[in-house]
Amino acid sequence: MAQKETQTERQDKVSLLNQIPVDFAETAKKQFKELADAQTELFEQFQEVNKRWLDRAQAEANLASEFVSKLLSARSIPDAMSACQDWGTRRFEMVADDAKHVLDDTQKFMQTSAHALANGFGSKSPGIST
Repeated sequence: MAQKETQTERQDKVSLLNQIPVDFAETAKKQFKELADAQTELFEQFQEVNKRWLDRAQAEANLASEFVSKLLSARSIPDAMSACQDWGTRRFEMVADDAKHVLDDTQKFMQTSAHALANGFGSKSPGIST
């Protein structure tokens, strides 16, 4: 049989709950908000990177299409070599640009993550921009 809780027992439970400092609750609430803000910032960065890579894939497809067209329309070996050289140059430029973006994006992700961890999911450190 379930026993009825006495008035004293109920008061003891309520007083235990009241022992949790209001500051602790406010700190926890602030940290959860800052964690959510950091996650939102990371998500937005991932969306930006994803869009750039989709654009990059489209640019590579366009380059390949141009190359095939030039190669098929070549009337001589020098024309074909010129098309290959042009494609190679542009492809190399795209790879170099890709490497730059990978490094920049990785740095942004690391800075955002480091800010969140170093500050207890707090605000950004002065002097460091993301």
